Amino acid sequence: MTGKWLTRAPLAESAALLFCLPYSGCGASMYRSWPRFVGGIELCPVQLPGRENRMREPVPDTYEELAAAVAAALRPELDRPYGFFGHCGSALLAYQTAVELQRTGAHRPAHVFVSSQVAPDEGPCGRFLGMGRDALRTEVAELMRRTGSTPVPDLVELCLDVLTTDLAVNRRYRPETRTVLDGPLTAIAWTDDAEVEPWRTEGWERYGTPSRRIVLDGGHHTFLDAPARLLDLFVTGLVAGSELENAGLAGSEMETIG
Repeated sequence: MTGKWLTRAPLAESAALLFCLPYSGCGASMYRSWPRFVGGIELCPVQLPGRENRMREPVPDTYEELAAAVAAALRPELDRPYGFFGHCGSALLAYQTAVELQRTGAHRPAHVFVSSQVAPDEGPCGRFLGMGRDALRTEVAELMRRTGSTPVPDLVELCLDVLTTDLAVNRRYRPETRTVLDGPLTAIAWTDDAEVEPWRTEGWERYGTPSRRIVLDGGHHTFLDAPARLLDLFVTGLVAGSELENAGLAGSEMETIG
């Protein structure tokens, strides 16, 4: 079942898994610069429907529907400590997938990492949401260059279609109630992020048990380079999340580290 959802099968000997959800308009290959392993954690890029090798598959209309599909597909792999990472639009999907797993009584994530995104009750947010197709086309071409691809016109149009669909899903995401995760959540902001200024991530303090906010050096796309400070957060966060689960601890606090 996980075959089409993961770019590779997780190794049985991996101590923990981090499922990395792709940025709006992109597929799992956006994580090509990331290592496979860090500190005993295996980083597992998730391939969503409607992009790259799943281009012909329809994209669910809402994050709730997509999260339900992601949760169902990944359940066979949730036999050890695991977490989610999402950036910008996929941060909301990471959170919603954790909500879905919590709702269905599955083994909960040891940690959820949400990067460069406002809390669900404060959105939708982002300049892309107000752009027309021509402006978005320019952004797609620039993102392709940033991720090491050549912006061939036909490929740009395909990615633009994916991005347009993803933005429509983002606009529709307005949860009626706030679900606090029964586990730790870290909101990551970036000092030079012109898309989502660091202060805009403060609302996540109400969404995890516990919650904290970390500000890292860099801009909106710095995460693509897998900076060491970000990878360190994954290692310490997943270990700490597993320890909290084993100890049965709960609480909520916000910590800001510049």
